[in-house]
Amino acid sequence: MSHFTTTDGTTLFYKDWGAGQPIVFSHGWPLSSDAWDQQMLFFGQNGFRVIAHDRRGHGRSDQTWDGNNMDRYADDLAELIEALDLKDVVLVGHSTGGGEVAHYVGRHGTARVAKVVLVGAVPPLMLKTAANPDGTPLAVFNGIREGTAKNRSQFYFDLTIPFYGFNRDGVTVNEGLRENFRRIGLQGSVKGQVDCIHEFSEVDYTDDLKAIDKPALFIHGDDDQIVPIKASAERAAKIVAGSTLKVYAGAPHGLAETEADRFNADVLAFIRG
Repeated sequence: MSHFTTTDGTTLFYKDWGAGQPIVFSHGWPLSSDAWDQQMLFFGQNGFRVIAHDRRGHGRSDQTWDGNNMDRYADDLAELIEALDLKDVVLVGHSTGGGEVAHYVGRHGTARVAKVVLVGAVPPLMLKTAANPDGTPLAVFNGIREGTAKNRSQFYFDLTIPFYGFNRDGVTVNEGLRENFRRIGLQGSVKGQVDCIHEFSEVDYTDDLKAIDKPALFIHGDDDQIVPIKASAERAAKIVAGSTLKVYAGAPHGLAETEADRFNADVLAFIRG
């Protein structure tokens, strides 16, 4: 069990396994580093050093009242990378973690970064606006806030259905995956998780994407019911010069878990390519 204390006194839990080129994973909301179990094992067994932390307010990290914002999340990531003196890093971010990775680059640059992978990621902007008509209406995010604040155990369990595409014809429901999602979500702080909703929904990451000057891979399911592809990866890949977009037909938001073998192989090929 490894812990790191940030400059503002917050203790973050992280995993640091294996040896070789480092891959740093940033998880989605409302989860923790445990969401990366299949990737941590696979890439660790394939000669990489794998590192994943629990974002503040999530998992086993401190449940801070303040500081649950993307500036601080990105700074936490930067402080961890610097404390471990990681170089030639591959950054992998899912969903909110994709915003964290992009914002890290926007705030701290790419001197320590080799490549970037964003999967089901929220950038550039999830919120529907006049300039972003394919985005998600604010009322949806207000509903997420209410469900998290008032009944998060049931809300998280119900959320797994669209998250993993279990409401689609021919898809077998994985009850263990649903229970694990709820388990991980309930480890975190309700305050931190409620605060984080604003960060994944209403923060514009366009300038952060423009700052990515290393090879970048976007992976997104075209049936992502949580972060619809038109307002996210399709736009983001056009903003990041020279980036690659891989679209998984029929895949859900949680494709790194439901299609782990394919995802892991694609990321491995990208890193080694």
